[in-house]
Amino acid sequence: MRTTMGDEKPDQVSTELSAGMSSLRRAIETLSSLISVSHSVKVFAAKWQSIRGKLEELNAGLIATEHCEYSSENPAVAGLASAIFITANESYNLARRCVDLSYSGKLLMQSDLNVILTKLDRFLKDLSDMYTAGILTHGYALVVLKPGPGACKDDMRFYVGDLWTRMKVGDTEMKRQALVNLYEVVVEDEKYVKVMLEVDDVVNVLVSSLDSPETEIQEESAKVISVIAGFESYKGILVGAGVIYPLIRVLECGSVLGKEIAVRCLKKLTENSDNAWSVSAHGGVTTLLKICAGVDFRGELVGLACGVLINLIGVEEIKRFVVEEGAISMYIKLARSKNEELQRIAIEFLQSAAFGDDSIREMVIREGGIPTLVRIIDPEWSYSLKTREIALKAIENLCFSSKSAVKGLMDNGFVDHIIYLIRYGEVSVQELALKVAYRLCGTSEEAKKAMGDAGFMPELVKFLNAKSFEVREMASEALSCMILLPKNRKRFVQDDRNVGLLLEMLDSQEGYSGSRSFLFSILMSLSSCKSVKRKIVNSGYLRNIEELAQAGVSDAKRLVKKLSTNRFRIMLSGIWHS
Repeated sequence: MRTTMGDEKPDQVSTELSAGMSSLRRAIETLSSLISVSHSVKVFAAKWQSIRGKLEELNAGLIATEHCEYSSENPAVAGLASAIFITANESYNLARRCVDLSYSGKLLMQSDLNVILTKLDRFLKDLSDMYTAGILTHGYALVVLKPGPGACKDDMRFYVGDLWTRMKVGDTEMKRQALVNLYEVVVEDEKYVKVMLEVDDVVNVLVSSLDSPETEIQEESAKVISVIAGFESYKGILVGAGVIYPLIRVLECGSVLGKEIAVRCLKKLTENSDNAWSVSAHGGVTTLLKICAGVDFRGELVGLACGVLINLIGVEEIKRFVVEEGAISMYIKLARSKNEELQRIAIEFLQSAAFGDDSIREMVIREGGIPTLVRIIDPEWSYSLKTREIALKAIENLCFSSKSAVKGLMDNGFVDHIIYLIRYGEVSVQELALKVAYRLCGTSEEAKKAMGDAGFMPELVKFLNAKSFEVREMASEALSCMILLPKNRKRFVQDDRNVGLLLEMLDSQEGYSGSRSFLFSILMSLSSCKSVKRKIVNSGYLRNIEELAQAGVSDAKRLVKKLSTNRFRIMLSGIWHS
């Protein structure tokens, strides 16, 4: 029943509702009318907002009570409903005077409104006590029917309000079921999340439910909070309600499922680094480290805890604390786990911790990071494509920081593993392997020699004609670097096909000035060999090089100049003027 101010007087409402109606139903209808009327009040706005919130909570509570078994026959329920009905009529009179501005004084009206608030608080406590004492027991008609798809906001709000009241005043089973139903609607339709947060005190009720001694209540409330935490604009509301500490307590003492849900919440909340300090202040870092180090925890929980710590170490002071607590050796151990998901997230942690920090990078190497990573790319071990990709990226980021690190790579069979991946790996792994090969050949003469002996140069030549400019660039630079070593240069030119292939690619690269530049660079290095000069001069591609030189291509000019020395000058002159 809905009314507007002025349509009916409170006495009329009371008389009409009394006829043929139980005290409980009469109180519910009167509260509904009063809630509607309260929206017309413009003065004492804060007071009326508080009153309206309690009226809505009480109304939803009475509706829930109406669905309880034998509630209409219970004298305690009837007495409470009658008292609420009387107070609702008193409130109606106050609302009318506030709308009409017919009250005698502000202080007296404020006092009257405070009295109403006190009475409403007492009614809510009395209702809650009835559930606690077992006076009310829920029957099969427990929950108000969920609105259908496309329901209006008022219907959604009413439904959420009913669930919220059950969460506050119901017994354990009623609270659990209310949380289950609330989770269902916020997962199905994100509009319910916004509606839910507009209901006064709902977040505080959810947060307080995390401290429930009942495991199921903890778990169900954590699930709802996890949904809210997924919205960037609502994270501040949760943190402001003090959700961090209860989540950490669940992480310490809750069930396995409760811990997993709690850590998911923390992972979402700590994506904002501003919340990292709150987790640290409540002992969350130590709790997370304990989970990661524990052998009794499930892999999924450990992985989630690692994810939270990755978020937290974005704060330098927290990272230092984590490292001092032995996190590096712990995560290297996790990187050797049989669980690939744990391996991947452990490697991600090590990269995050070492980013921009040489001391931590050296610690990773010193604690055994290199053999751990190299083993993952070893073809003899069966690892997924994703895990190998992550290991290759980590090697690139962590293992080229010093000569000792490069030596560690080579001592662990890195060169043989990389050439295998370049030859036979999936495309994504091939490109990553090529990238680390490019990095390796620029580190030392020993690395260039080992790569030459392993057969890298023919494989690099194949990539010179790749579709990806980045791949062509890496391959050509790596090849240019390798042939600076005389032994490699000699090995390269021994295969007649190599120089011919370079010239052929140069001829087909007219539209690719960047790639063409790299090819010229390689030919410049090779042309220090007389046999290569001869091959170039006698090839059918010399005319193309000469034309590029005449067109002002500087790389072509330099190559022609180098080819024009000594007795090759006569040969070239004959070719140019033929």
